[in-house]
Amino acid sequence: MTVPSVPGVRLRRITVNGVGLNVATAGRGPAVLLLHGFPHTWRLWSEVIGPLARRYRVIAPDLRGFGDSERPAGGYDPGTLAADAAGLLEALGAGPAVVAGIDLGAPPAFLLAMRRPGLVRRLVLMESVLGDLPGAEEFLAGGPPWWFGFHAEPGLAETVLAGHEEAYIGWFLDRGTLGRGVRPDVRAEFVRAYTGTGALRAAFGAYRALPAGARQIREAVAGARLTVPALAIGAHPVGRALERQLRPYADRLAGHVIPDCGHIIPLDRPDALLGLWEPFLDTDEGRYGRPAGASALTRGVSPTPPSP
Repeated sequence: MTVPSVPGVRLRRITVNGVGLNVATAGRGPAVLLLHGFPHTWRLWSEVIGPLARRYRVIAPDLRGFGDSERPAGGYDPGTLAADAAGLLEALGAGPAVVAGIDLGAPPAFLLAMRRPGLVRRLVLMESVLGDLPGAEEFLAGGPPWWFGFHAEPGLAETVLAGHEEAYIGWFLDRGTLGRGVRPDVRAEFVRAYTGTGALRAAFGAYRALPAGARQIREAVAGARLTVPALAIGAHPVGRALERQLRPYADRLAGHVIPDCGHIIPLDRPDALLGLWEPFLDTDEGRYGRPAGASALTRGVSPTPPSP
């Protein structure tokens, strides 16, 4: 199925690890796998899919339990989400790929690169923290964001929020763009995806799995190093916390903070994001992470039609 509001994108249903995932695909070339966070779906990448798809094969799933993917009872820990991502790349014959994750999508992207480095050509992590690894103390000085505990309490948040989803999701979208907001059609899709106690319960499963994720991340760095080239991108409010967490464990890491940018980087400052991505994705390793002067990944050009 094609998506009129995002030219060149085709939606597919792909079963991975027994779970049907809704997957947006576009373009041809080396693969780029995009993993969203909360409260997002694959449409988080609406502004960057087109430019990327002119040169790359873009794969943007709804994570299990999110959007139009199936909502199993469990498996929302980063390790299982990483296994889903690996299975998706294998099902599509798309590895090794550039893997990018933001917010809740960053820990599974990180674990995928640690556990299956042969599937990951380069790694981009954005606006997240990796469990309780050292380096995020300044960001967490006042404790984790308030909603972490609210979402983590079984049965609470989905009960309280039922009937108020639009206001709640809208708060995150406005806050995550420093008040600028997102396109009405994208906003409507996010609200639709998180409406109903079943949708909310599945989404909050990722927060209820945070302790398991922290253990998985500690175990990963205890036994190996991050060997693939990595790029950490921060904005408001995470800043350089993620970069500081990664620095002791990464062989090749570049870090950047995008100024005047909210947490939802791909929708708030897509051109700035593309400017950082371009030199990292496929040029010589000595340049990776530097902003491009005249980016070839510009918006406003329709992508190459996807392969059948």
